[in-house]
Amino acid sequence: MKRSTRKDASRNVPAKQASREKQVASHALGEGRLRVAIEHVEPELDGGRYPVKRVVGDTIIVEADLFADGHDMIRGVLRSRHESQDHWLNTPLRPLGNDRWQASFNVTELGQYHYGIVGWVDHFATWQRDMRKRLSAHQDVTVEMLIGKQLIEQAAGRASEALRRRLKDLQAMLSRCDSSPQALLHLLLEEETEEIMADCVDHRLSSSYDRDLIVVVDRPQARFSAWYEMFPRSTTDDEQPHGTFKDCESRLSYIAEMGFDVLYLPPIHPIGETHRKGRNNNPRGDSASVGSPWAIGSRTGGHTAIHSELGSLDDFTQLVAAAHTKGLEIALDLAFQCSPDHPYVTEHPEWFKTRPDGTIQFAENPPKQYQDIFPLHFETDAYPGLWKELREVVQYWIDHGIRIFRVDNPHTKPFLFWKWLIGDVKASYPETIFLAEAFTRPKVMYHLAKVGFTQSYTYFAWRNSKPELTDYFTELTASSVREYFRPNLWTNTPDILTEHLQHGGRPVFMARLALAATLGSSYGIYGPAFELYENRPQKPGSEEYLDSEKYEVRRWDISRPDSLKEFIGLINRIRRENPALQSDGRLQFHPIDNDYLLAYSKQSSDGSNMILIVVNLSPHHVHSGWLELDLATLGIQANRPFQVHDLLTHAYYVWQGPRNYVQLDPHSVPVQIFAVRRDLRREEDFDYYL
Repeated sequence: MKRSTRKDASRNVPAKQASREKQVASHALGEGRLRVAIEHVEPELDGGRYPVKRVVGDTIIVEADLFADGHDMIRGVLRSRHESQDHWLNTPLRPLGNDRWQASFNVTELGQYHYGIVGWVDHFATWQRDMRKRLSAHQDVTVEMLIGKQLIEQAAGRASEALRRRLKDLQAMLSRCDSSPQALLHLLLEEETEEIMADCVDHRLSSSYDRDLIVVVDRPQARFSAWYEMFPRSTTDDEQPHGTFKDCESRLSYIAEMGFDVLYLPPIHPIGETHRKGRNNNPRGDSASVGSPWAIGSRTGGHTAIHSELGSLDDFTQLVAAAHTKGLEIALDLAFQCSPDHPYVTEHPEWFKTRPDGTIQFAENPPKQYQDIFPLHFETDAYPGLWKELREVVQYWIDHGIRIFRVDNPHTKPFLFWKWLIGDVKASYPETIFLAEAFTRPKVMYHLAKVGFTQSYTYFAWRNSKPELTDYFTELTASSVREYFRPNLWTNTPDILTEHLQHGGRPVFMARLALAATLGSSYGIYGPAFELYENRPQKPGSEEYLDSEKYEVRRWDISRPDSLKEFIGLINRIRRENPALQSDGRLQFHPIDNDYLLAYSKQSSDGSNMILIVVNLSPHHVHSGWLELDLATLGIQANRPFQVHDLLTHAYYVWQGPRNYVQLDPHSVPVQIFAVRRDLRREEDFDYYL
C-alpha cells in the first residue's frame, strides 16, 4: 500500500505542476505584475465603511503611503468624482517624503464625492534618473539610449490619440538626432519628454486602492450656524392663554437682531389628552394642563398635523416664508413617538409593544416614567411599513419648506433605520440637515454621526473646568472624530439647566455663551430662558427648570433691560465677521498660568484671520495671568510687535513676545475676544486705544 501510494503520488506531480503553472500564468496576466503598495489613506473612516464630511467649497486633502519593491521610481494620482459624474478627475500626487504622498480636490456640489488612489512604476522616469547617474560616473550609455528610445516606442503603442501625435513628433525628432548622440541624449532627458511619458501610463500595471472612499458634502450651514430654540405657545405677550404662529412671526425680528440663523421649534403637532402631564411634570394634569409637545398625537391627527391652538398649516407656511425674509430658517423637531391618542395606536397596533397584561408599553428610563408617550417598536415584524410611514412624515414637512430637522432621542431607534432614512432623504434633498439630540454614550453618539447625522449635541453643557474643556475639545477637533462628527454646542435646553448655570448668575451665562459660540462653529441656546438667565431648578440637585415650558405656557418679558440680547447679538456679529470662528479644525489651546483662565485661538483656513479668546471660568472673582503663545505656529515673528484688538470692548493692545498679561473681571465682561494683527510695520501701526 505504501509503495503504491508513493507511485501514485509521483505520477500526479506533472498534473499538479501544470495546474500551478496555469494558476500563476492566469494570475500574472492581472494583478500579479502590480508592484505599488497603497496604505494608510487619509481621510478614511473605519476602513471606508463610512463617509467623511465636508461642506461646499472645501478642499479635500488626501494623503497615502505609496511604495514599491526595488528602486524604481513611482507615480500616482488622486482620483475623484461627484456621484453624478461618470468620469474621474485625476490629480497627480506629490511626494512628502518617507513614501508619503499628497494631493487634493475641491468639492463644489452638494451630495457625495468618491475618491481613491492609483499608483504605478514609472519606468521612463527611472530610466532618466539612472541615466543621469551613469553620465555623472562617465559610463558608456550607448545601450541605455536605445532603451530610452524603446520605452518611447512602447508608450506610443498604448497612448491616447492626442498623446500619440505628440509621441510621433518626439520620435521624429529623436530620429533626426541619431547622428548626434549628444543631441539625442539631451532630448531624451528633457523635462517635456518626461511630462509626455508620465501621461502614457500602462494602466494594466497600475495599482488601485482596494476600496471606494466617500465624502458627503453639505451646505455651509451644516458647519456654521447659530440656533435659537423657542416654544411657539409661549410667544404671547398679553393675557392670551396660548401663543400662535402669528405670535411667532412677531418674534422673528427679535431673534434675527440677535444674529441667529436657525429658529428651532419643539413639536408643533396635536398633544394627547390621555395621561397629559401637568405643571412641573405632574403625572396628573387637570383641565387647564396644556401637556408636553413631545406627547404627539390626538384624535385630530399625528405627525403631519398641527396643534390647533397654534394655527393652521397656512399660518405655518407663512411663518416659514416670513422667517426667510429675516435671514432665519425654521427647524422642526422630529420626535418619533406617540401619545396614547395618536391615530397610529388604533390604526397600526403592530407598531407598538404590547405587555403581557394587554396594555401598550409606555416610555420610561427607570426611574423616570413618561406615561403620556408610547415609543414605537422598531423590532416589530411590520417594521418595513413603519419605516415607510416615518419617511413619509419627513417628506411631508420637506414639501412644506423644511430642510432642517432636530431629531429627538435618535439613540433610542436603530442605527440602520437612520442610515436608510437620512440616506434616502439626502439622495433627493442633499441640502437637508439632521441634528442628533443624543445625550448618550460617546461611541453611540459618534456612530450616529457615522451613519448620517449632520450635527450632534455634545457634552459641552457639563464641561466646565479648564482640563475638562481642553481635553474634550481636543478630542473633538484634533482626533479622527473631526472627520465625521460636527458638534453643535448648546448652553442649555428645556431639559438641561446645569448646576453651573443655577449658581453663577449673569457672568456665567455670558461666559458659557462665549465659550459655546467660539469653541464651536455651531451652537444654540434655549430662549428666552437663556438671555433672561433663568436659573431656578425644580428642586435642589435637579437639572429640570421650575415651571418648565415643557408642561405649561410661559410669558417672557423679552424687553427686560438686563437681558443679554445685546451681548448675544455682538457675539454673533463677531462670528459672522471672522472666518476663523466659522470652523473647528484649527482650534489651538494656549498655556496660561491660572486654572480659572482658558485661552485658545482659531485661524481661518488661509491663515489671514486669527482670533484669540480668553475666558474667565469663575463667575465670582477677578482673575489674571500670563498667557504664553506659540508664536511660530501662529505665524508671528518673535522679534516683532503685534496688535490685539478686543472685539467686545474695542480696546487695542500692542504685544511682543510669547508672554503677555491678561486680566478679566466677570462682573463686567468675563471674556476677551481678540482679533490678532501680525504685520505691524508702519509707525502709525503702533498707535492703539485703551
